[in-house]
Amino acid sequence: MATATTKTGQTIAEHAGSLCDIGREFHQRGWSLATSSNYSVVLNREPLELLVTASGKHKDRLTKEDFVRVDGAGRPVEKTSGKSSAETLLHVAIASQLQVGAVLHTHSVWGTILSNRFFKRGGIELAGFEMLKGLDSVSTHEHNEWLPIFANTQDIGSLSEKVAKLLADPVGPIQHGFLIHRHGLYTWGEDLGAARRQVEAIEFLLECLGREVALEAMAPVGDHLAEPTGPDVVE
Repeated sequence: MATATTKTGQTIAEHAGSLCDIGREFHQRGWSLATSSNYSVVLNREPLELLVTASGKHKDRLTKEDFVRVDGAGRPVEKTSGKSSAETLLHVAIASQLQVGAVLHTHSVWGTILSNRFFKRGGIELAGFEMLKGLDSVSTHEHNEWLPIFANTQDIGSLSEKVAKLLADPVGPIQHGFLIHRHGLYTWGEDLGAARRQVEAIEFLLECLGREVALEAMAPVGDHLAEPTGPDVVE
């Protein structure tokens, strides 16, 4: 693993080590099981260069050699025995459109189930949760977060173009992340720590929503979970 210093002041080996830590943590939390998921950090902005997880690697067992440096077109910038993730172009699309330092992709149970449950609506609305304040630039639980859901496909080039187009949409751009149908979550941050925080916040929100949907489905006909009777709510 190269020891060259990147724009962040960290060496490539240090970035790889941090991504290995993310893989072990996310696997332990059930967000990156088996060989699912992929992660990247931006090494340089001009020209764009990313360090991306290699394809087919178990995220609980990543080593510093399990990453590939790619350019702004998703091509390897040096000879390597590994192949970058099949979804590299999605990382490139996000990093090209946004001033981010890291992109993280998870395959949680809740993200997978809810992306199917709400697919026909085109996305998931998350509102009223205190945890929304865990997202970048959100300061109130009254924030409404819209997570678009893209159809799953093996044509990552086409999907990355659709993602890039919506990221740049001046009317309704993607806010903090998106889902892929029956697949998982993509989110990002100004650095790896910020991206990790957003994963944690969004995965929490998705689990809350999923449990709410399940509880409402179990409630007797005519019963409901909201608006309980009793003492006034203390503000």
